Amino acid sequence: MNKVTNFFSSRWGMIGTGVFIGIVAALLQKWGNPGNMGVCVACFERDIAGALGLHRADIVQYMRPEIIGFVLGSLIAAYLFREFSARGGSAPIVRFVLGVFAMIGALVFLGCPWRALLRLAGGDWNAIFGILGLAAGVGVGTLFLRTGYDLGRSQKTQTIMGWIFPLIMLGFLVLTFVFPQITGQDKNGVLFYSMKGPGSMHAPLVISLVAGLAIGFIAQRSRFCTMGALRDLILFKQAHLFFGIVALVVAAFLTNLILGQFHPGFDGQPVSHTMGLWNFGGMVLAGLAFALAGGCPGRQLFLAGEGDSDAAIFVLGMIVGAAIAHNFGLASSPKGVGPYGVAGVIIGLLVCLFIGFAFRKKTA
Repeated sequence: MNKVTNFFSSRWGMIGTGVFIGIVAALLQKWGNPGNMGVCVACFERDIAGALGLHRADIVQYMRPEIIGFVLGSLIAAYLFREFSARGGSAPIVRFVLGVFAMIGALVFLGCPWRALLRLAGGDWNAIFGILGLAAGVGVGTLFLRTGYDLGRSQKTQTIMGWIFPLIMLGFLVLTFVFPQITGQDKNGVLFYSMKGPGSMHAPLVISLVAGLAIGFIAQRSRFCTMGALRDLILFKQAHLFFGIVALVVAAFLTNLILGQFHPGFDGQPVSHTMGLWNFGGMVLAGLAFALAGGCPGRQLFLAGEGDSDAAIFVLGMIVGAAIAHNFGLASSPKGVGPYGVAGVIIGLLVCLFIGFAFRKKTA
């Protein structure tokens, strides 16, 4: 066990995690997931919100097994290596609000940090604006961290508290098997299914679930986090986590080349728009929210799997944020930013800045 732990905590362990995620994401795209969306936490949580009927955008409704796998894979790793720890109580309502606005920013860009990297690896140059925005948002977040920003310590709590969110994910999995997609029907029982658009594109359920479990297990061991990579690079000049995201891009790029999935350019990219300013602005908001919450959306899922109910609340905030984004015209589409997307980004930035200033324990 110690040898495994030492490997994943090493530079090569982090690089290996990035390579694994990059290859698996490109393969999931080959096996049926949407273009440049082999893995996208924000997009997949949006699809889950649609599958539950929280929004009625009929092109993005599907109970994504990858998200379920991330949480359960992390849970398995945490128990196997005796790292499961039920904890919570660190400004939960604030974390929920941060999750809401993180999702709104991500859906203005059309992707989470993972998808921004995968879009770049697939040749979508619009992702460059999103990655720059992510770095800018995390950069602003580090300024708050330097001046004492702190949401308070989590406290140990009853073990069952740490199990609640994994059990919710397990419940979603059961629903998927009890109410599977039926050809030609957009609803079966309590779940909605897309008949067209990104929600209708998915790898086989078992493959997606196994991929999610494997990523969840490995990422829990290595502490893989895109936001953390940028934060550590900016704040501490440490590149340990950053090697992982570089490895992800390189591995996904090479796999896309081999599979014929690399198509460079700005126009005509899958589930993407060319409004560079708001690709940048959406990810500034998302990056700032991730920094204030202490982790990217993938990392929040892995933390939730190992018993962190604060991270689980952030994830629930993102799922609700997806419903808000689609119900109120905030989410973008390949045609461009939604009718109220710009307003959503501006309001989100103001709210996140307020949170950043309000929770500083000392002034600059």
